[in-house]
Parts: sequence; structure tokens; C-alpha cells
Amino acid sequence: MRVGVYIDGYNLYYGARAIMGGAGLPGWRWLNLRQMVETIVSKRSGWLHANVSRVVYCTARINGASNPSGQQDQDVYLRALVAANAVDVIEYGHYVSRVAKAPLAVEGRRGQPILTTATWPIMVRDANDAPVANATFMVKIARREEKGSDVNVAAHMLLDLLHQRVDAVVIISNDSDLAFAVAETRDLVRSA
Repeated sequence: MRVGVYIDGYNLYYGARAIMGGAGLPGWRWLNLRQMVETIVSKRSGWLHANVSRVVYCTARINGASNPSGQQDQDVYLRALVAANAVDVIEYGHYVSRVAKAPLAVEGRRGQPILTTATWPIMVRDANDAPVANATFMVKIARREEKGSDVNVAAHMLLDLLHQRVDAVVIISNDSDLAFAVAETRDLVRSA
């Protein structure tokens, strides 16, 4: 059985960073993807005669102008993946920079946003010097978003199934945008 593995690089990175205790822990980012997925498939899948035949890694290039050390680290890692034959394909998305407007919030106990309203020590008053009850503070922030990795994961996965390059699929992502592609993949693999 030929297994294709499709990895959303940023989902893997941030998920592993959360599990491993943050970015400051040395060495945790040097992950051989093929070794990892071969271990997962052999120990966890229950598939007989499964062979990882394709590893597709989807990511976006870090901008060196805004993060030179991050770009250097990423370049070294991507070259290492290729040199170690840890991936068959690296597919690139891109970053989008934009200004976002939203209400000011603080983080609740479970990470959920709690909107901040006017209260001491900062109060809001109208033109007549009357307090504005429950005024919401609006802020603009610079936001950089990685785009395209989820689409690239879905496209490679479905094309590999369509062209019969793989018989089974493993997806490494936490992106709910993949729900439709995953459902279609399940139907395609079941009917094979």
C-alpha cells in the first residue's frame, strides 16, 4: 500500500512548538519528516504492508526583510529536508500583509477573546463630557498571514489520488479549511 503524506508546515510548526514548550527550546525544530511519518504509519495506522511513498510539505517562505534570522533558519531547514530525502515535494504558498481593524481584547483563561470596554483607568467621554458607557476600543494592527498551504495540501492529496500515485493518505494539519477535501478523500479511498 502506497501512502501519501501531506503536511501543512505552519500547522506542524506551531502545534509542535506548543507541545514542546515554545520556540526557546533548542533542537526541537530539526525534525526529519519522512522518519516521523514512517514511524507514525508503521506504529499507528494498522495498515498491512504500508509504505510511505510520497511526502509533500506545504509552507510559505519567511520574508527576510522583516525576519532575517527566521528566513535563514527556514532556508537551512528546507535544504536539510531535501538533502536528507525527507520530502518528495516542497510546495510554497505566500504571505499576505494587511492592516486589520478589530475591537481591543484580552485573552481569557481558555484563550478566548474578551472584549475590552471603557473602565478605569481609561474612561471615554463624549463631546459634552458625559461618560460613554461600555465604549469599545477599536484598534488597527499589522497582520501577516500565511496563505496557500491548506489549498496546496488539498490539491496535492486529491491529484495524487486521481493519478493513482497513492492508495492511502495521512494529513498533518489542524486547518478546518481542509474539511471538504478530507471528506472527499475518504470517499475516494473507500471506493478504491
